[in-house]
Amino acid sequence: MRSRAGGLDRGSGSVLGLALVAVLVVLTLAVVGVARAVHARGTAQAAADLGALAAATALHDLTGPAGDPCAVAGRVVAANGAELTSCRSRGGEVVVSTRVALADGTGLAARASARAGPAA
Repeated sequence: MRSRAGGLDRGSGSVLGLALVAVLVVLTLAVVGVARAVHARGTAQAAADLGALAAATALHDLTGPAGDPCAVAGRVVAANGAELTSCRSRGGEVVVSTRVALADGTGLAARASARAGPAA
């Protein structure tokens, strides 16, 4: 298409198309990053919940010695793809904290904690 200015807008559609593709790529990468973070957070929370429940069960096991509650929590957390960062047992409750590294290699991690035991 010719313009009255002598064809100065020739190729502008290509530049606009490339800019649109670049914006779409950036948005796609952002959505993928957020999805990875949400997945890591869910994994960390599920591992913390299950670890706390397992530790509380081991702490209150009436059938016999089940072992150290924090060791039990560590095994359950590791089996669920997370790292146990802390485990505290006081009285009848157990508090477990976990960490899951994001898969993008940035060194960022999702963290979660859970409590299990009798109602306060």
